[in-house]
Amino acid sequence: MHDIAGEAVQFIDLNTMNILFLFVVGFIGGLVSGFIGSGGAFVLTPAMMSLGVLGTVAVASNMCHKFPKAMVGAYKRFKYGQVDIKLGLVISASAGLGVWVGIKIQEMILAAWGQAGSNLYVSLSFVVILVIVGGYVFYDAWKTQKTGGAEKVSALALRLQKIELWPMMHFKTANVRISLWFTLPIGFATGMLAATIAVGGFIGVPGMIYGLGATGLVASATELVVAFVMGFFGTIKWAMHGMVDIRLTLIILAGSLIGVQLGAIGTTYVKEYMIKVVMGTIMIIVAVSRALAVPQYLKELGFISLSPTTLNILSKASFIIMCLALAVGSFIILGAMWKAKRAESAAKKAADYSLAEESYG
Repeated sequence: MHDIAGEAVQFIDLNTMNILFLFVVGFIGGLVSGFIGSGGAFVLTPAMMSLGVLGTVAVASNMCHKFPKAMVGAYKRFKYGQVDIKLGLVISASAGLGVWVGIKIQEMILAAWGQAGSNLYVSLSFVVILVIVGGYVFYDAWKTQKTGGAEKVSALALRLQKIELWPMMHFKTANVRISLWFTLPIGFATGMLAATIAVGGFIGVPGMIYGLGATGLVASATELVVAFVMGFFGTIKWAMHGMVDIRLTLIILAGSLIGVQLGAIGTTYVKEYMIKVVMGTIMIIVAVSRALAVPQYLKELGFISLSPTTLNILSKASFIIMCLALAVGSFIILGAMWKAKRAESAAKKAADYSLAEESYG
């Protein structure tokens, strides 16, 4: 088997612990994906790389597992009335071009720098995007919570919606009327990131929220439609280069299909700003994990010199922090679901008690 640069691709050996870890990661990635609509790859790609999976193989295998999982999540949330199919298909159209460009960028990096260069590129991209987008999303969630939990349409989205630039489009479920031209950069950036680092939801979900004016609930659900389309076509492209490790795909998918349904159910129990809290929190923690892995790739490229002991410490710290991100994400989602469900049950009991009193009165 050969990679894009013409060098042999080595898939990792799988032992029992690796398989169990990947299944759990898949479950948590699915849980996060169904809840925030990002595809969960910002958890899955770094997690695979922490086991020694090459960056391009992690990205390709992630895209392969993404489209069936996204299809299940999109269908589940469509039944809850949260998916704007029209908006998802419009974003997907320009995302297709972005996927093509993203894979071309990876091809050039592999040709010039090899796998070490690709690993460095994927990790640095994660750190930069996670810190910027995650930081802003987390800040916005905090601001929304401080104002009582009600989501407001961003000033940027309101300005763009007022610009009458043909063709204008109306998205019923998202309750948005906006020019087609303003959806194109969001779709393109989503596709390019998805093909490059297997994470498109970082741009897609915030783009729909802050650029178009969709709610967090609708944006996160609609992103699953985009993830399905991109994952399907991206998988075909990556598979032609022999980059898809079907073993990783199937193990992660097994866990993801369970988690994504639970995550989708969770959106019906929590306030919308909680979706942003989860997204921002996990992004920041994963960014720290990936940052600690960067020195290893810099050393492989000959840019820095570090002792094996130091690299080993950084590698273990990166892995531990990645596990922390998974645990924190699960705790926030499941905790929010449990709290909301308990409040719902208490309200129902109070209503039943009140009704009973009225009957006897």
